[in-house]
Amino acid sequence: MTSTSDQLRAALDGLLDGLPPSRAAGAVERLMAGYRGTTPGPAPVLRDRADAAAYAAYRMPATFEAVSAALAELAARLPDWAPSDQLDLGGGTGSAVWAGAGVWPGERPVQVLDRAGPALDLGRELAGAAGSPPPVRGADWRQHRIGEALPTAELITVSYVLGELPAAERTATVDAVAAAGRAVVLVEPGTPDGYLRIRAARDQLLAAGLTVLAPCPHGATCPIAVGDDWCHFAARVSRSALHRRVKGGQLPYEDEKFSYVAAFRDPPPPASPAPRVVRRPRLRKGQVLLDLCRPDGALTDEVITKRRGPAVYRQARDTAWGGSFPEA
Repeated sequence: MTSTSDQLRAALDGLLDGLPPSRAAGAVERLMAGYRGTTPGPAPVLRDRADAAAYAAYRMPATFEAVSAALAELAARLPDWAPSDQLDLGGGTGSAVWAGAGVWPGERPVQVLDRAGPALDLGRELAGAAGSPPPVRGADWRQHRIGEALPTAELITVSYVLGELPAAERTATVDAVAAAGRAVVLVEPGTPDGYLRIRAARDQLLAAGLTVLAPCPHGATCPIAVGDDWCHFAARVSRSALHRRVKGGQLPYEDEKFSYVAAFRDPPPPASPAPRVVRRPRLRKGQVLLDLCRPDGALTDEVITKRRGPAVYRQARDTAWGGSFPEA
């Protein structure tokens, strides 16, 4: 069966059909210069459909994989729950609704809100591609400005948006989605600044009465000392020909680094949460070194050796960055 990721890539390939590779690469290079800006501000300006198509083909696979990973962690914490509808705020071309369709297949109302008309138009076009999943195909794409009233939704996603906003608008946006959504998932780039935005948003969600379910196994203050490290994860992304042309890379994949928080209002009583692996596990001869965020709010280093038994040692070797490790 074709995966949602494959369906999205096929739709993106269709967008680039007929667009000269040099034009696509040039548009991406110009737009990415704006995307990498360090000061908050609007997303890169999409001058026309060619700009929008090139930018979507370059960025959507990465944002899709990052949001998919975050939503999958929420789904793992709530195995008996699926959203009855989804609102994607600042959703642009729709990465998060494609991700939601992959994690929770099936029909449901979906709404994408964004201020950029060209991005919405392109998202609508992608959604109409042959083979697009049902929630995406039936999505409602609407122009919306940050600060306008939000409709309520079972799931609200906000991905790669907070960094575009001034501090006051960022705070107001998180408060708004906390009030409007039952489940809220926020995703930002996995940079120190992106982590700080997620950390501040996490505090707001907790103050609003939501329970943080991922990645943190607790609702206490984040134990990471600001400036010493930052909490982030990685999603593997297959590189397209456009990626390789723009970046000059030879590998068929790259890792998209991201920070996120997933919170829920009044979740069912969970099983005892397990410690979460918050850095890439380090393999040594006869050892696995794990950095763990624990349910009591502590951050610890755990060294797993073969003395713990073959099953525990094997589990440690197989544990992924961002995964849980209940044997700690």
